[in-house]
Order: sequence, then structure tokens, then C-alpha cells
Amino acid sequence: MVSIAVQLDRTPRPPGARSSCDDRLAGGPWALDALPGLPAPLPEYGPGSSAADPAPAATPVQAVIPAEYRTAPPEQLRARIRAAKAALGERVVVLGHHYQRDEVVEHADFVGDSFLLARQSQTRDAAEHVVFCGVHFMAETADLLSRPEVSVVLPNLAAGCSMADMADLDSVTACWEQLAGVLGPLDQPGPDGRLPVVPVTYMNSSAALKAFCGERGGIVCTSSNAAAVLAWAFERGQRVLFFPDQHLGRNTASAMGVPAGAMPVWDPRKPLGGNQAGALADARVVLWRGWCSVHTRFTPAQVAAARAADPAVRVVVHPECPQEVVDAADDAGSTEHILRVVSSAPPGSSFAIGTEVNMVRRLADAHPDKTITCLDPVVCPCSTMYRIHPGYLAWVLEALVRGEVVNRVRVDDAVAASARVALERMLAVHP
Repeated sequence: MVSIAVQLDRTPRPPGARSSCDDRLAGGPWALDALPGLPAPLPEYGPGSSAADPAPAATPVQAVIPAEYRTAPPEQLRARIRAAKAALGERVVVLGHHYQRDEVVEHADFVGDSFLLARQSQTRDAAEHVVFCGVHFMAETADLLSRPEVSVVLPNLAAGCSMADMADLDSVTACWEQLAGVLGPLDQPGPDGRLPVVPVTYMNSSAALKAFCGERGGIVCTSSNAAAVLAWAFERGQRVLFFPDQHLGRNTASAMGVPAGAMPVWDPRKPLGGNQAGALADARVVLWRGWCSVHTRFTPAQVAAARAADPAVRVVVHPECPQEVVDAADDAGSTEHILRVVSSAPPGSSFAIGTEVNMVRRLADAHPDKTITCLDPVVCPCSTMYRIHPGYLAWVLEALVRGEVVNRVRVDDAVAASARVALERMLAVHP
């Protein structure tokens, strides 16, 4: 097996930088799976950027897969995956997120961000199965958009998302009730015809929270359409409750002219989110206390170091980065935006990119005529994306060849109906 530590050593980074944020990256992700005959271990996101975040008790645990998939050499896994895909033909479509490792992405029929992939999968009318090499909320979204007879499979059920886990239905419902205690009934428009609060959830959230928004006049956004969605919400609400990523919400609203003083942060562990009632009444955007562990690793000091090393460098970061990083960068945008910026630049261009390291390295490999480095000098991939390994992909595909669907992700019908309402509102605003 080629370890991810060896793979990551190819990533462009400043001389002398430490190769990895976690020594356990050299092992297989199944080292954290439940052991046969023993109780499931405590939930853990695994090695990488999210390792320090507390995983909720409900975090899914992946049962240990057969030893043949854990011990097979890379070339054997590659051959078995290709053979299984060939046997399944058009009955299966494999999706690979930008943040996946190369040895998984090479087998993907489509590569992209979460929502783009979920929609692209629907272009294969003959597909009976969608294998989503990403994380849990992405598989849920694919299930929401798929035909009922299509099964959506997540190769490793432990591939969750620490940011998505920072906002759950109970805590968001408690927040909503507390806001109602301050602002009055939230389902009754004010004199201007707008609701007191419109909920907006980032795509990086559970289907249950998408349904929460659908049931309360709210909407879903992505990192590429957040501004259009916030404009829609402001037309209908005096305030927006934005979850789970505070940084995307703050960066987007700030660019739209919302002052920092009108964007209190809601900490679900504290009464009124740690705010005074007056601050909530005066708010334009209430930001949930959540973040992406990958993108909060980037700092203004890293931006300054990149400029010092190369005065011609163009710094491009993801809007999940803290505001001070976005403000220091030359540009900010979604993964697809970053791809477009780099691809359209002339030969000889230099970039320092602030997003997940696998995507940065893949960009560098695809554009040898440009200098492309990761803004973070320490290689630290997304912990949960790392949980998808070719061994798991081979396991689920060969099970499908046998007629067995393992690790199916299915959204309850009642939840799905309301979640689709919120997604359809988003598509009406920004197709």
C-alpha cells in the first residue's frame, strides 16, 4: 500500500516544512474502524486536520472490511476496481470530490465539488448505483436528487464532516426557539412583509438541517452562490440565521456591506448563543459557531510569507477561510472558482492556494507551466476525506457486482421532501 504520507511528500511547499500534521497518516484509515467482536471505538474523525475536533457520539462508525481489501497492494486494488467498474458498466457512476486522494479520483467518472457532483450523477440515466467518494452529507444530497430506485453508496460510513457535525437538528431547533423568545413568533412577517429570521444552511450540512430550512421559509447555499442566496434571504427576512460555517457567512455578508457589528456569533453551548438580546435584535446575520478545520489552518502570516517568497504570487483562497485571510488574499472563491482562475492564467503564473492539499497538488500536477503551492506549509489533508481509500472503493464495487448493496445512504422520505424544498429554492435563485 502506498501511504498517504509518501503521496503528500510530492506536494509543493516551502523548504524545511514538516511533511505531515499527523504521523498516523502513514497508516490505513481502517486502523480506526470497529474491531470484530469488540464494542465500537469512540467516534474519531481520524488523522488529519479534523483530528482535534470533538466528534459527536452519533458519528457513524465503519465496520472493519475484509482483510483482503486492507492488505492488497495498490496495483491489485487498482485492477480490482477497474474490473468491477467494467463488469457494472453503465449501471454504476463513481463520483470523486476534489479533496480525495489521487488513487481514488483516478476511478471517478466525475470530479467536482459536492453539489456539482450530485447533479452530474443524474446525467447517467442507466445508473442504478451512485458511489460517492466524498463525505456523508454529500451522499445524502445525491440521494435527495436521485431517482428513488437509485442506491447511493458511501465507501466508508465514517467519512463524515466535522463542520457539518457542528450543527445538529436539536441545537439549531433550540437556537430557533431562543430567537423566537427574543424576536417574537418567527413565522409572522413584520410591517415590511419580511419574516423576523430566514434560515440559510450551507450545503455542508445534514439533510435534516436542509429540511429544517425548507419547513421555515429557508434555503440552501453553496460557496459559489452564497451571495445570491443571501440576497434572496434578505428580501424575505429582516435577519438571516446562517449555519454551520461562520466564515463563509461572514465573508459573504461582509462583501455585501453588512458590518461586523451586525453579525453576532451563536455559540450553541451558551444561552442566547452567548449574546445579549439587543445584539440579536439588531443583527442582520446570526452566524453559527462552526468552521472547516482545513480552511481555518490558513493565516494572514502565511499569505505574507508567500508574498515575501514571490512578490508576483497570486494568493487565492476558499471563502471558508477566516475573514482576515480572505481580506489578505488576492481572490477568494469556491473550489470550482479556484480551478477556473488557475486554468485560465497564462503560463509562468505563480499561485499560493488556500484550500485542501490534495486539490492543490493535483492543480500543480495538471499545470506544470505554472508555479502552484499550498499556502499552508504543513501538509494536513481533510481527516474525513482521508477515510475514503481504494480498499473501501474496491469493497463496495465488488459487492455491487455480486448484487449486494453495502453502505447505502438513504434519507427518510419525510425529511427528503422538506430538504428538496430548500434545494429547489436555491436552484430557482441560482441554477
